[in-house]
Amino acid sequence: MSPTPTRDDHFSFGLWTVGWQGRDQFGDASRTALDPVEAVEKLAALGAWGITFHDDDLIPFGSDAATRDRILGSFRQALSANDIVVPMVTTNLFSHPVFKDGGFTSNDRGVRRFALSKVLRNVDLAAELGAATFVMWGGREGAEYDGSKDLYAALDRYREGVDTVASYIKAKGYDLRIALEPKPNEPRGDILLPTVGHALAFIATLEHGDIVGVNPETGHEQMAGLNYTHGLAQALWAGKLFHLDLNGQRSIKYDQDLVFGHGDLLSAFFTVDLIENGFPGGGARYEGPRHFDYKPSRTEDYDGVWASAKANMATYLLLKERALAFRADPEVQEALAASGVLDLATPTLGAGETAADLLADASSYDAYDADTSAEHGFGFVHLNQLAVEHALGAR
Repeated sequence: MSPTPTRDDHFSFGLWTVGWQGRDQFGDASRTALDPVEAVEKLAALGAWGITFHDDDLIPFGSDAATRDRILGSFRQALSANDIVVPMVTTNLFSHPVFKDGGFTSNDRGVRRFALSKVLRNVDLAAELGAATFVMWGGREGAEYDGSKDLYAALDRYREGVDTVASYIKAKGYDLRIALEPKPNEPRGDILLPTVGHALAFIATLEHGDIVGVNPETGHEQMAGLNYTHGLAQALWAGKLFHLDLNGQRSIKYDQDLVFGHGDLLSAFFTVDLIENGFPGGGARYEGPRHFDYKPSRTEDYDGVWASAKANMATYLLLKERALAFRADPEVQEALAASGVLDLATPTLGAGETAADLLADASSYDAYDADTSAEHGFGFVHLNQLAVEHALGAR
């Protein structure tokens, strides 16, 4: 039987996930539009804790003030009645044709100013609803043709935009942090800040980078052939994992947004292991929402949509059970020690030792028997097999 989620699990869903109508490049919508109030009610009944949204997911683009107030009033009432929070908000700078060449990095200065104003207005709403994170996904910030974009200027404009938003947050006194969401391609041929590493390097150049981190997504890393768990680990190591998106992806192809665990299941196991158990040798821990950014298959009706939302949470909780058992297993701890995993936390240099001291230590090089040392195995296959057996519930 699948475990039952509770609010303490801190599961959250994007309004654009369960509300996706199934429209894609090759087919029209296969489901009717979903009322945001119904989304709140259904997710609460399933045991979710939070809901997130782009501005245009909740309030249709171009709505007048009266319509905006009416929608927000109903949404707030539903949140309160169902004890659902809004942990994260983001802004849509990709759907409207005006953003066809990007928002913050469009070659058109008027578009850049419009995009920045749109984001700042939504920052105010995020703060009003008590969100802790403001995600920025630059899906249109990129190019299909190398000669169409002055990349030096584009990165300058990107930095200008993010720093302006961060400065505004500080000036308003909002308890809000920004999380950049990397993606390598789709919808643009090449998107700026395509990976966690690119985003971290970019953040290091910001004037207000202290409140800017990253929001890695499973599929976005895996569609570039990268290891999602490693991406989370580096963001944690850098103190910049402000939020995360969970879904499923099967190899290097278009962004599939499958249910979490319905892609690379063993990778999902190690993702949950890192989130719930932390690093084997200690270090930073992730304490934020377990957020699902997936798309219910367009083959499903709304019963299938809610079944898929439930499946995300159930898979996570099943993997959490397995991951906790994995770390608690004495044989696993022995295997970690035998493989040297726990020894990696020991500094290479001794306390107070310098590079000159290292070179003067004959045992570190001249007297070191590299050939004999090379003969021993690390036992990584055994360790990984233990993980597989725990992930499959065989232990």
